[in-house]
Amino acid sequence: MLSRRGFIQVGAATVGSLALRPFGLLPALAQSGGDYRALVCVFLFGGNDSNNTVIPMDDVNYQAYTSIRGSLGLSGSDLTSQVTSVSGAPYAFHSKLAEVASLFSSKELAVVANVGSLVQPLTRAQYQSQQAPIPLNLFSHSDQQLQWQTALAQGHSPTGWAGRAADYIAGSGFNTGKFPVFLSMAGNSLEGAGVETQPAAIVPGQALGLVGSQSRLSALNSLLTTDTGVSLVQAANNTLANGISDAKTLEAALAKATPLKTQFPATDLGAQLQQVAQIIQVQASLGMRRQIFFCSLGGFDTHANELATHNNLYPQLSPALAAFYDATQELGVAQSVTTFTESDFSRTFQPTTDDGSDHAWGSHHLVLGGAVQGGQIFGKFPTFQLAGPDDADVRGRWIPTTSIDQYGATLCSWFGIPDTALATVFPNFPNFGSVKLGFLG
Repeated sequence: MLSRRGFIQVGAATVGSLALRPFGLLPALAQSGGDYRALVCVFLFGGNDSNNTVIPMDDVNYQAYTSIRGSLGLSGSDLTSQVTSVSGAPYAFHSKLAEVASLFSSKELAVVANVGSLVQPLTRAQYQSQQAPIPLNLFSHSDQQLQWQTALAQGHSPTGWAGRAADYIAGSGFNTGKFPVFLSMAGNSLEGAGVETQPAAIVPGQALGLVGSQSRLSALNSLLTTDTGVSLVQAANNTLANGISDAKTLEAALAKATPLKTQFPATDLGAQLQQVAQIIQVQASLGMRRQIFFCSLGGFDTHANELATHNNLYPQLSPALAAFYDATQELGVAQSVTTFTESDFSRTFQPTTDDGSDHAWGSHHLVLGGAVQGGQIFGKFPTFQLAGPDDADVRGRWIPTTSIDQYGATLCSWFGIPDTALATVFPNFPNFGSVKLGFLG
């Protein structure tokens, strides 16, 4: 009677948090003009070894890189041609990230170096002596994925940072439609769970709506609107009813859209980003001036055979990001859409005996869009030295020098969250002097 795939589903995390909702709206944003802005997250699940994403090519750093990376070291045809940052420093990307390197050269893409989960700034001495607050369960996939999505390094949260940002947007009057602010193309995501707002998920490429006869659909709607008197049942009914309504709204808007000319790669990530572009195309019909999207690519848990794995995954990531940027240019919204990566963590600089790398900490991330101050490295690359000043131990587990809070606050400030509200979205942001990173104009 029903198809679970193909219609918008509200994230399960929000259903569980309905009973926790406080009464009343969070403080609202000041109303602004008719501009549109969207944030698009691409989460690299498994922990991308960003040490091989982008590499400093000056003599000192590259020599240290090759001497420590061993079997994982990239050279020659494994690297793109050198690109010069705005500061004049030379870098190279993995050869399978050619489109990314080109976007960096044309100043549409920036790198944010050594980002990770932190409670407050942390040194090697403080970490090893346990003399400062340290994030819970470091090097754990599930915990670090949640910390990236909640921006809470020292505990658990029923809400994500994008969900808390969506709460502010919902109370601001930016969006005139009732469509969800946060949409996932990759299943349920805690990142979009808010207190006052519900995230939603769709399956790219699948028909929207429910499968069944009109009489059956009418009967279902009747059941969903019946007051059961049981709060959990009523909450679940409301969730499904909202999903059905959102699906109809989106389906109607997409039906009127002109097909995009931009060609996306025939990959799962390509399909996700194509769906995002199609929804951005109809944002005016949906009454949306602020939207957040979540996409993902998995398989980055590279304990062994890392080079072969990256040679498979990076050709999925790079062309999809480039095609999506091209689509935003086609739609005339390149200045209004910012795409950024997240991942569990980076991986040890020292390789394993199986030509892989183990779980680590700080990682380098990509930010792409017309408003990005491209061709630049923001933050600070670690010192390539085992047991050096940036190493948590003796294997090159880089202690982050930039926090998730600073990374996210920079994104959200551009998105429209006022400085006075950033500490509500990112509770640890004041611990870093409330300093943003400057990669968005």
